[in-house]
Amino acid sequence: MEKDARTPKVGRSSAITVMNNPQAIDADGTVRFGGYVFHRQQRLVSKAGWPVPLGGRALDILAVLLEAPGQFFSKAELIERVWPRSVVEENNLRVHIAALRRALDGQRLILNDPLRGYCFAAPVQGVLQAATAQHNLAARLSPVIGREELLGVLVRRLSGQQLMTLTGCAGVGKSTLALALAERVLPRYRDGVWWVDLATVEAPLTMLRHLATALQLEPSGSATELCRQLAGRQLLLVLDGADRLLGACRHLLRVLREQAPRVSVLVSSREALHAPGEWVMRVPPLALPAPAALGSVEQAMGNPAVQLFVARVCAGQQGFVLRPQDLAPLRDICRRLDGIPLALELAAAQVDALGVRGVQTQLRRGLQVLTRGRRTAVERHQSLTAALDWTYERLSLPERWLFLQLGLFKMAVSLPTLSQLVAGTELEHADLSYLLARLVDTSLLTLEPGPGYPRYRLLNCLRSYALAQLRDPLQVARLQQGYGHYLGPFSGRAFVLQLVEQAAYAD
Repeated sequence: MEKDARTPKVGRSSAITVMNNPQAIDADGTVRFGGYVFHRQQRLVSKAGWPVPLGGRALDILAVLLEAPGQFFSKAELIERVWPRSVVEENNLRVHIAALRRALDGQRLILNDPLRGYCFAAPVQGVLQAATAQHNLAARLSPVIGREELLGVLVRRLSGQQLMTLTGCAGVGKSTLALALAERVLPRYRDGVWWVDLATVEAPLTMLRHLATALQLEPSGSATELCRQLAGRQLLLVLDGADRLLGACRHLLRVLREQAPRVSVLVSSREALHAPGEWVMRVPPLALPAPAALGSVEQAMGNPAVQLFVARVCAGQQGFVLRPQDLAPLRDICRRLDGIPLALELAAAQVDALGVRGVQTQLRRGLQVLTRGRRTAVERHQSLTAALDWTYERLSLPERWLFLQLGLFKMAVSLPTLSQLVAGTELEHADLSYLLARLVDTSLLTLEPGPGYPRYRLLNCLRSYALAQLRDPLQVARLQQGYGHYLGPFSGRAFVLQLVEQAAYAD
C-alpha cells in the first residue's frame, strides 16, 4: 500500500483570503459543501479558513467526485483518474476514501454502492470543472522504510530550493526517495509535479522529447524552445537517473533559470551536477542493526534494514516469521550488504529457496545470489551486479584501475598509504587525489570522517564487486587490453597480473 503524501500548512493565508471572498471562490472554481471549501488551485480543503490535513491521493479523489455531485463514479473509473499510469489494487482506493471521510469530521459525505461505486452526497455550491492531471507520479505499492526523518529534512529544504540533487551509490534508493519526496510536496506546486525517467536516455534530443511528452508540451528541437513553453508555470520537475546526461541537464537548468524561473528541479543521480545553486544530499544506506539489537525479534524489528528485509521476504513468502535463530545471520547479511535497500530486497527474494542462513552462506561467496529482482524493475535493478556495471563501465581507465586496486583493501586507506602501496605500478605517477575524488563523486567510494588524513573505503558490496572483476578471466583480458590501448603494448601487463594474484587471496 502506498504511503500518502501529507498536505503541508502552506498557503494558509491565501486559503483564508479566498474563503472571505465569494467572488474569488467562483473565479477559482472552488466549491463549498457544509462548512468546508475545496480550493482546487491551492489543492487543499479548508474549514473556517484553516487547512484540513489531507493526502494528495485523497484530494485527487475528492476533486473527481466534486465534478458531478450526486453522480456515482465506478471504482475502476476513480482508479483510472487518480492513478492513470499505474496498476493499483482496489484496497488503495478504499484506504484513501476512508481517510477522506475521517478528515471531514466523519460525515457521510461520500456514499458507496457496491455495484455503482462512490458518490459525493452533500449539497455543493459552485461547479468544479474537470481538470487536467497535475502530476504523472507512479503509485507506490509499498511503503518507504527507514526514511521518515530524511524525508522531513528534504521536504523542509525543498521549500526554499530551486535545484536539489539526491546522489548515492547504486541501489541506495535515490529514485524511491525522490518519488516519496515528490508526493509529499505535490500540493505546493500550482502546475503540478512531473517525473521524467532519464536512466535509459543517451542523447540530449531524446531527453527533450521525453521532457515534452511528460510535461505535455509541443515537441521542440532545443532546450530554449521547450523552456519558453514553461514560462510562468510553477511546477516541480523530477529528473530521475540523470547520470548519463549531466552536461545536457546542466544546460537545461541554465535555460530554465532564464526562461522559466518558477520551475523547481529535483534530480536523482549517482553524481552531482555541479550546477549553480545546486543543493546536494548524499542518500545514506539504511542503518545497520547493532549487536545490542539482537536481544529479541522485537528489538531487531526496530531496525530499518531488518524491517525492509523482513517486509520483502513476507511479500514473496506467505507465513514467514522471523525467528530468534535468524537474528545473527540476518545481521551479517545486513552488514555484508551495507544496508543498501536494493541489495537487501534481492537477498530477501532468495529466502524462500535458501532460508536466511542459506542466503548468508551464499553472500560469503560473492554477489552472485543477488540476481532475482522484481519483474517490474528496470534492467539495471534486476541484479546488484547490473546496477554496479552501469557505473563501472562509465569510469575512465585510470579510475577503473584505482577502483579495482582499492578492492584489495578491507579497511579504509589514506592517500599517503595508498601512494606507498601503488609505488612501482602504473598508478605511481597518476593524480591519485583527483582519481579518489572522482570515485567519491560517482558514489563508488566512501569518504570516512575522522582525525588526520581523509580515509577512503569501498562498501562491502562494492569491494565484492571489484574482487569479482579481478577474478573473472574475461574482465582481466579487457583490463589488459585497456592497458595496451592506454599506455602502449604490454606496459601494464605486470600490474594487471599483480592485481589478479592479490585478488585471488583477498577475503
